[in-house]
This record gives sequence, structure tokens and C-alpha cells, in this order.
Amino acid sequence: MSAIHFDSYTEARAHLKDLLDAAERGRVATVRRDNRTTAFVDRERLRFFLAAVCPSRAQVVAEDGGWSVFIPGLPVAADGASFEEALDEMVVALREYAEDWQDRLLDAPNHAGNWGLVQLVSLSDDPQLRDWLVGSGQ
Repeated sequence: MSAIHFDSYTEARAHLKDLLDAAERGRVATVRRDNRTTAFVDRERLRFFLAAVCPSRAQVVAEDGGWSVFIPGLPVAADGASFEEALDEMVVALREYAEDWQDRLLDAPNHAGNWGLVQLVSLSDDPQLRDWLVGSGQ
């Protein structure tokens, strides 16, 4: 099986299993609706790719007997009494930002470019996000 494409939502719905099978295998899988084409991608494949091309750039600072974590250029930061607690709080802060982005920030010019980050946060579990923050793997 090579790439799979459907020219309409109706055609894709009739072949949903084929569409999902292709995406799961890593093949190009697309559906056209009106003047837009949407790609279907397996969740883990997309998460792995986003983690690879979107490094966290997180900065961790020890201050006032605790730890602070922030990502330059993002309105996201967290503090904790320990390094681990600060990372846990940063995961929460990232999830809150991703939710806010989905609800109201996606069209804001200064946030629209964070699409990849929001996808990565939404597709990752907490341990994956912690690993991404400290740069210890994908």
C-alpha cells in the first residue's frame, strides 16, 4: 500500500479503516474537504517528531532556596521547593497553557506560532513532558 488520499469526507468515512491503517503504518494519509487537505498521522509518530524538532529550551534556576523553570519566549513558568517539584509544576503550567491556547490563544499573533508546542504537550504524558523539559530523550 502506498499513500492514501480521499477527495471527500464521505469517501474517507467509507474507507476510515484504510485511512487509519495507513496513518498507523506511517504512510501518507490525507482527506480533502472543500479547499483544504488534512493529513492523518499516528499519535506517537507525531509526538516523537515534534519532540525532535521542538527542543524545550527550558531554563532552570536555583533561587531563594528553591527552583524556577521557564521557557524563554513563552508565558509559562513554574517554581518549586525542589528541582523535581519545579519540573512537576512546569508540566502543569504547560498543560494549562496548551488548554488556554486551544480555547482562546490560537489566533493571537504572538501565540499562533506555538502550535507545535501545544500539540507536543497535548500528545505527551507527564513523564514524556518531564523528559522533554530536561532534554533527556523523546
